Amino acid sequence: MLEKINQTADFLRSKVTDIPHIGIILGTGLGALVDYIDDKTFIPYADIPNFPISTVEGHSGNLIFGTLGGKRVMAMQGRFHYYEGYDMKQVTFPVRVMKALGVETLFVSNASGGMNKEFNVGDVMIITDHINLFPEHPLRGKNYNELGTRFPAMTEAYDKRYIALAGEIAREKNIPVVHGVYVGVTGPTFETPAEYEFYRIIGGDAVGMSTVPEVIVANHAGMKVFGLSVITDLGGKDVTQVPTHEEVQQAALVAQPKTLALMKELVARI
Repeated sequence: MLEKINQTADFLRSKVTDIPHIGIILGTGLGALVDYIDDKTFIPYADIPNFPISTVEGHSGNLIFGTLGGKRVMAMQGRFHYYEGYDMKQVTFPVRVMKALGVETLFVSNASGGMNKEFNVGDVMIITDHINLFPEHPLRGKNYNELGTRFPAMTEAYDKRYIALAGEIAREKNIPVVHGVYVGVTGPTFETPAEYEFYRIIGGDAVGMSTVPEVIVANHAGMKVFGLSVITDLGGKDVTQVPTHEEVQQAALVAQPKTLALMKELVARI
């Protein structure tokens, strides 16, 4: 794995001279952030050694280098999911490469289903913590000390300073946000009403099929993490709505202006 990480990092260094310290993973319907990145260099995943290729509708497959909010960033336009058939090492491989390149801060975004009774479709949730319900752990197997410690703490998986700063920005710009715990599950089925209720009872506010593996690996690598989740549907024992992938994408697009404004300003201020 170390050889593959270094091979991929060397390839990207040969394509981009000014390597950033900020990485961004763009989730469902949130890809428009790339329109605000200046001096862009697009590198298709298919051209990058050892990179998987996203197979999900709505997820492009490009690694983008450029400037956002006056800061150099690299952005994943399309992520990899466990439900696509990749193992956890493949899902999180891009985060390993980011760290090898010198990325110190990781921003993640996603779409999720809300089970918090106070949430509404279109809410932007600042992720304060997560519950990992994936059946495979991304750190399972041989640990490479060069990548991180064998037993990393997850006490502050999402950086409290960034959470506070994001809340401050939201108040300044009158961007309504909620805070909550994200539950990571395999998918690709949407949850049953009973499952939504279970996730709520154990402490979750929203549930989705991504993000948690990348955040675990980022913490293992010593990176600071900030996460946003767009509530694209609601679930629970009293909810009869049947979500579709197209409706999830549309809800994420409607919420996109709020997410973009918050993300851009946060990048500019760190």
